[in-house]
Amino acid sequence: MWSVAGMSLTLHDTVQLTSGRRMPMLGFGTWKLQEGDEVRDAVVTALKAGYRHVDTAAMYDNERGVGQAIRDSRVRREEIFLTTKVWNDDIRAGYDAVLRACEASLERLKVSYVDLYLLHWPIAEKDREAWRAMETLYRSGKARSIGVRNYLPHQLDALLPGVGVTPMVNQVEFHPFLLQPDLAEACAGYGIVREAWSPLMQGHVGDVPAIVDIAKRLHRTPAQVVLHWALQHRVVTIPRSSNPKHIAENAALFDFELTPDDIALLNELDQNKRFGPDPDRVTF
Repeated sequence: MWSVAGMSLTLHDTVQLTSGRRMPMLGFGTWKLQEGDEVRDAVVTALKAGYRHVDTAAMYDNERGVGQAIRDSRVRREEIFLTTKVWNDDIRAGYDAVLRACEASLERLKVSYVDLYLLHWPIAEKDREAWRAMETLYRSGKARSIGVRNYLPHQLDALLPGVGVTPMVNQVEFHPFLLQPDLAEACAGYGIVREAWSPLMQGHVGDVPAIVDIAKRLHRTPAQVVLHWALQHRVVTIPRSSNPKHIAENAALFDFELTPDDIALLNELDQNKRFGPDPDRVTF
């Protein structure tokens, strides 16, 4: 167990969203896990390891396997925080398409609701219409919380004036090479929780000497060091793996400490470097 700002955290620590729902700080991502046995086995393994937060998306084409894993795990549905996302084609198609996309995701997952539904990427010309549909889904209970993904400060500022419901979450690329302090400030100002995708820099954490040195000193993996660092920033974090050993390691974050000097050193790695697409250049 370790502490941040006077709080002791565990695998089951949560953050409260403005919807009133509690979101586990550590989750399990499923991007690039293939539909069928691969994603099903990985999610079952994660749930057995104690994760209670699972993230998928329509675009990942693995919602059926995620839903099957939830059923096969024997963990009660209400104990699992389940996220999925509406893809850009449906966002561009407008209000009704977003509603239909959610219904299709619920059918593939075989659930009656998701705990969090996200707009996958900002599509400036359709954001407000798509967000009206998200508010409808929220009020209907089909999405218990709603949010956005990959929104930069100016995109939040363009979307939010006059909306009925403010996004509860902004899922963004976040790791030691990309801190985006301006985005952290903007989200805090709107009461939006940040959530990190690609927290392990798409597998490059082991290539960074400063991270490797800290990991060696602590007898931990570079992945464990960076995930611990992200949680100390109070950013919800969703690592992904299909390897049972790594799935367990990525949850074993709560019995070691990073010193203030470690945190400062990792923060100093920031170079505004993305491993994923730039949200200002969405063409897909």
